[in-house]
Amino acid sequence: MHAVDIKKPAESGAPDTDRYKWLALATVGIGTFMAPLDGSVVNIALPHIASSLRATLPTVEWVVMMYLLVISTLLLTYGRLGDMIGHKPVYLAGFVIFTAGSLLCGFSPAIGYLIAFRAVQAIGAGMMMAIGPAIVTSAFPAHERGKALGMNAMVVATALALGPTIGGLLVSTFGWRSIFFINLPIGVFGTIWAWRVLRMNPTVPGQSFDVPGAITIFVALTALLLALSKGQDLGWSSLPIVSLLAAAVVFGALFLLNERRVAQPMMDLSLFENRLFSAANLSALLNFMAQSAVTFLMPFYLENVRHLEAAHAGLVLSPMPLVVLVAAPFSGSLSDKIGSRLLSSTGMAVIALDLGLLSRLGVATPLLLIGALLAIAGLGAGLFQSPNNSAIMGSVPKHRLGIASGMLASMRNIGMVVGVALSGAILTNRLPVHASRLSAQGLAGDLLQKQAFVLSFHDSFVVAAVLAAIGVLTSLIRGKHVPVQRGE
Repeated sequence: MHAVDIKKPAESGAPDTDRYKWLALATVGIGTFMAPLDGSVVNIALPHIASSLRATLPTVEWVVMMYLLVISTLLLTYGRLGDMIGHKPVYLAGFVIFTAGSLLCGFSPAIGYLIAFRAVQAIGAGMMMAIGPAIVTSAFPAHERGKALGMNAMVVATALALGPTIGGLLVSTFGWRSIFFINLPIGVFGTIWAWRVLRMNPTVPGQSFDVPGAITIFVALTALLLALSKGQDLGWSSLPIVSLLAAAVVFGALFLLNERRVAQPMMDLSLFENRLFSAANLSALLNFMAQSAVTFLMPFYLENVRHLEAAHAGLVLSPMPLVVLVAAPFSGSLSDKIGSRLLSSTGMAVIALDLGLLSRLGVATPLLLIGALLAIAGLGAGLFQSPNNSAIMGSVPKHRLGIASGMLASMRNIGMVVGVALSGAILTNRLPVHASRLSAQGLAGDLLQKQAFVLSFHDSFVVAAVLAAIGVLTSLIRGKHVPVQRGE
């Protein structure tokens, strides 16, 4: 074993040396913290951005939508690039592009420029998001992988917990542009630190990039995510949405056909023959679909039904990420000792039960009880995510870590988009049904609106609980972990 010389890039040596693995985790932690923090901070600033740049609400929504779309559609491409040319170059490029995009966002003179520069920012964020878990997995030995990925999940939870508070302070003190300028010193430091610390991972020579595969999956995911995001506004049976869904199916099929015949595919479909890999990814998708009902609908319940101020609502919502912050590293470390299946399945079961309890919220449920239920949701998420992530990353050979990392990030983003679309659609469609029934019973005014919302809220959370229950089954049936020969 030898020490890492951080005065220059450490390109050789065993990747699991004690010093290097912690330096690598810290480096990934910086990027892992920046991307989710930026997403949560921008949400707080949207009203100020709309006012400053004289943008309508539908237009300013694209500040968030563009970021999410670009990240989600390119994650698999970044994963493949990382396996081809090395994780370090892709991760470094992500830092540089994200930092440059933040600078451009801060100087945006109009809303169109800001939306375009958010796409630049998202290109960099996606690189860091897709490659981070692969770097951590490479740096840590198998018996510590769960602990390391758990600590990485803790960083995400911290960013999500602090985002609204930090964003509110920056916007109120320095204006909305400060939420982008704050990324500059962190980005510059993170870029230099990553360049000096990270090592090049071994790559297989003579690889080629699958351009048709990258294009078809990009178009398929873009069409799917646009349809899911705008389906409620435009109508699910409207021509634009139907056309987008049809395009998603056609290009998705073209992608699969291409991947089966190309010599060096962008996505190695044989990975899905591994039951652990495929079932754990499906479980991750279901997990984020179910959790999205909480993160998307609870603020509407707290502000529209309970009439809480945004700051107070944020305080009520904070137990969930705070408990994830504690539970994720604990469950990750424990999974290194007892395996991941029991912990992941238990976490999903806790989420399913908790969603069932949250569906029973009324118009006057004590806020302390709501906070406790959200803490339980955080416990379930923390128990599930780190062991499940470890199982996915440990089920592939070393030269496929980038693909596995990109797939994991894709499941998270697609799950969130689908979950928000589904829970929003259920709520919107059930509201007039419950309102009509309550009106026939003699209710009117504010009480009718509150009761109708709560009943529709109940329907959305019941569906989310069913999704989580299915996730318990997919987590249980994935089988035991079979160690992968990392030299493969």
